[in-house]
Amino acid sequence: MTDFKALLQLLAQNAVEFILVGGAAATAHGSARLTRDVDVVYRRTSENIARLAGCLSSHNPQLRGAPPGLPFCLDAATVARGLNFTLTTDLGALDLLGEITGGGTYDDLLPHSITLSLFGVSARCLGLKRLIEVKRAAGRPRDLEAVAELEALLEEGQDRST
Repeated sequence: MTDFKALLQLLAQNAVEFILVGGAAATAHGSARLTRDVDVVYRRTSENIARLAGCLSSHNPQLRGAPPGLPFCLDAATVARGLNFTLTTDLGALDLLGEITGGGTYDDLLPHSITLSLFGVSARCLGLKRLIEVKRAAGRPRDLEAVAELEALLEEGQDRST
C-alpha cells in the first residue's frame, strides 16, 4: 500500500523539485479514480538528483517488477545515468520520471503546473488541461478511460491551472 502523504512530504521536505503527474495528479484535481502509485516528473539537475536520491536512500528503493535479489542502488549516479525509474519503497510505489510522453521534462511541464497544498506541504501538480493532453498522448487504455472524467472536471470549472 502506498503512503501518498509520506512520499509527498518526504520529497517536499527535502526540497526535491518535482511535478505530480498521473493518477495522483488526477486525484488532486478531484478524480474519483484510485491509483496505486505516485508519479512525479523530477528536475534533472545534479543538485536535485542528489536531493532525490539522498532522501529515498533510507527507504529501500528497489526496481518494481525486477527479479528478486537483483542488485540495485538508487544513488545520484544511477539516476543521472537513467531517466525513468519505477520503484517500490518502504513508503510504497513511486515512479520517478525524467520526462513523460506528450509532456516532456520538468522544465517543459513547469509552465503548465500549479502549486497545491497536499498533505500539509506545497507541491507542484500538473494542471488539469495539460494532464488531459499527456494522458491522451500516453494512449494506454487506463489513461484514455480517465480522460472523460478529467474533461468533466474541467467543464465543471475545477481546473486550477492558469
